[in-house]
Amino acid sequence: MRAPWQGWLAAAAATLATVGLVTADVTDVGLRRWWEGHALTTDTVSGLLVLLITVLVVNEVVRRRQFRDRARAIAAQAAIVVAQAARTSRAASAALDGSGGRENAADELRTYMLALLVSAPLLIDARVSRNFLEQAQRLAGEMAHALAVMARDPGKAAALAARLTDAVQRLRAASGPLLQVLNPEELAAARAEDPTSPDLRGSPSPDAGGSPSPDAGGSAPPDQGP
Repeated sequence: MRAPWQGWLAAAAATLATVGLVTADVTDVGLRRWWEGHALTTDTVSGLLVLLITVLVVNEVVRRRQFRDRARAIAAQAAIVVAQAARTSRAASAALDGSGGRENAADELRTYMLALLVSAPLLIDARVSRNFLEQAQRLAGEMAHALAVMARDPGKAAALAARLTDAVQRLRAASGPLLQVLNPEELAAARAEDPTSPDLRGSPSPDAGGSPSPDAGGSAPPDQGP
């Protein structure tokens, strides 16, 4: 994927070339006479330079807007996954300590797996969102493992709960860079179906797969590089 600065560098180079030609035209009489004697060439070069600058600048503006829109779409999907993960982990923890049923936890896990299946095509492209997807899949594996082992050996509930807590914390940390582009109202909307869900924002950690990209106004969206 092309780096964000490359488009602006090309636009700056085209602008500098135009400024250089204009300066030479003003200061160099011989060059000015040459341009005057080649009207078609002069018109063609000036038209191409203006078109090049316009296309490069417009392309970068549109690209940045698309980048921000995609970052918000990824963040919204991540918020939905985190909210469902919170519900599923609570159901699994309740099943482990005996305060809830295993069937309810299994139903929540199926819903969570479906959310991951829907989100995966959007989350897998970029480095930060791909790390989040990996942590979400790891959490799903831990919950499935906990429910399966609990059915065979209830005595391991404490160890399974500790592993589950660690996986949830890793998911929260990985979600932090993604959710920074969402405002409090949007985060609240993601939690609307479950008001008891804790704050969806996580604190970025070294495992979070990178830091937010500077390509945003206000809150920075995640790096969309591969």
